[in-house]
Amino acid sequence: MKIAVMKESCPGERRVPLIPATAEKLVKLGAELVIESGLGQSCRFEDADYEKAGAAVSAARRELLQSADMILRLRKPPADEIELMKKGCIHISYLDPFNEGELVELLRRAGVSAVSLEMIPRSTLAQKMDVLSSQANVAGYAAVLLGAEHLDKIFPMMTTPAGTIKPTRVFVIGVGVAGLQAIATAKRLGAVVEAFDTRPVVEEQVKSLGAKFVKIDLGETGQTKDGYAKALTPEQLALQKEGMTKACARADVVITTAQLFGRPAPRLIDSKMLAEMRPGSVVIDMAVESGGNVEGAELDKVTEIGGVRVIGFGNLPGRVAETASQMYSANLGNFVEHFWDKKAKVFNLNRNDEIIKGALITHDGEIVSEMYKSIINK
Repeated sequence: MKIAVMKESCPGERRVPLIPATAEKLVKLGAELVIESGLGQSCRFEDADYEKAGAAVSAARRELLQSADMILRLRKPPADEIELMKKGCIHISYLDPFNEGELVELLRRAGVSAVSLEMIPRSTLAQKMDVLSSQANVAGYAAVLLGAEHLDKIFPMMTTPAGTIKPTRVFVIGVGVAGLQAIATAKRLGAVVEAFDTRPVVEEQVKSLGAKFVKIDLGETGQTKDGYAKALTPEQLALQKEGMTKACARADVVITTAQLFGRPAPRLIDSKMLAEMRPGSVVIDMAVESGGNVEGAELDKVTEIGGVRVIGFGNLPGRVAETASQMYSANLGNFVEHFWDKKAKVFNLNRNDEIIKGALITHDGEIVSEMYKSIINK
C-alpha cells in the first residue's frame, strides 16, 4: 500500500505532519512510504533523515497525489488537488468539515475516503490518536508565553533589595486540555492563577494544579458525552458575565479557551468587561480562528482596546512547531497502525469500528458521517 505524505502549502505553517521517527514506524508495518521533498524542513528534518528511516523521497507532488493509496497531511487539501487523487484513496488530515461544505462535496464527488481527524471520538481507546487534545496542549503552553511576552510585568513574586514584587495574576476561562496546560504553565512561571469553567466537575482538576476555581452559580450546567461544555441559556450567560467581569478586573493576564464543537466560539468578553481591566493588562483569545471569545480580537493581530492588549494570534501550536509536529505525527502514526492489517500490509477501513464511524466523512461517493449530516441539515 503506497502512502504519500504531503508537504504543507499553507502560508506560515511551520508544523509538519510526519517526523522521521513515525516514518520508520510506518515502514516497519510494511507500507510503501513516500514523502514529498522538503516535508520536514520547517522543523529542521532533512530528506536524508526520512530516507534513513526507510521512506522514499519525491519532488513530483502531482504524481504523488495521483498514485497514492493513502495521503497523509496536516491541513485540509487544496481544492485543486482533490481531483488528482485516485478513486478510493484514503485521505487523512484536519478537514474542518462543518466550515468546509464545498470541500467535503469535492471529496465525495472524487470518491475519496476522507478522514477528519477532528472527528475522532474522545474515548479511552482513541486517546493516542486525539490530535485536538495534543495540539490544544501545546497551544495552552504557547498562550501563557504570549501573555508573559506582552505583559510589562514579570510573572513570579520577587523579594529584592528594591522591595517585594507582587506575582502576576492570571485568569483562565475554559478548563479543557488547553486551559489545564495554561494553568500549569502559568503556575510554573510563578503566577497566581484563577480559572473558570461552566462544568463544576473540573474544579478538582483546577485545584490539583494549585489554582483557584472561580465559582459562579449558573444553576444546572453540564457537558456532552464527548466532554465539551453544553451551551448556556441567556440567563446563565448574564450570570457568567457578571462573575467573570470581577475576575477579569483583578487579573493581569486573561486567557480564553472556550470553543463549541462544529459551531462558532462563544463571545465571553465584551468591551464593557475590557473597560473594567487595568491598562496594560493582556487578553489572549485562543478561539480567534473560530469566531473569537473576545470582542475586538482580530486574527493574527495585537489590538489595544482601552489600554488592554488583546492578542488574537492564530495557530498557536505552530509557535512551538517542533513539539507540536512530534505530537501530531505520533497521533497520525497511531491512527494508521491501529487499523493496519499486518499480514496483508494494508490499512483496514473498518466501517463498523466506532473510531472510523466517527472520523470518516466521505466514502465511495457518499457522505457517511451521521454527525456531519445531522449538523449540516439543521
